[in-house]
Amino acid sequence: MTDIPQTERKRVWSTPAGVALCAAADIADPGSRAFVLQIGEAFFHGFVVHKDGQFAGFVDRCPHQGFPLAIELDQYLTPDGSLILCGWHGAVFEPLTGECTGGPCAGARLTPWPVRVEGGVIRTG
Repeated sequence: MTDIPQTERKRVWSTPAGVALCAAADIADPGSRAFVLQIGEAFFHGFVVHKDGQFAGFVDRCPHQGFPLAIELDQYLTPDGSLILCGWHGAVFEPLTGECTGGPCAGARLTPWPVRVEGGVIRTG
């Protein structure tokens, strides 16, 4: 059996401004969508939430243990769409501010990822 070297993917925690992500209409209200951007040799993992006509972006990393929040692709919100849910340990966050309002990291915050809507397109901020 041949040993295949395992290399860890390098991560970055911010993105350049102006990168087009998707059409604003592509994310339901309420809804969310994951994005992975390659920046040089490293990767950024983030997600965008659409709630009450507003958009907010966050780094996909729970402040509790550092895991990505969603267990299923693009499923960052509670079933009723009212909060962001960490599927691993049950922490819940306000969808537009990232403030943790319950669970193991209450009082902490998700790391914001600046995004904006310009001409109907969501772009990095």
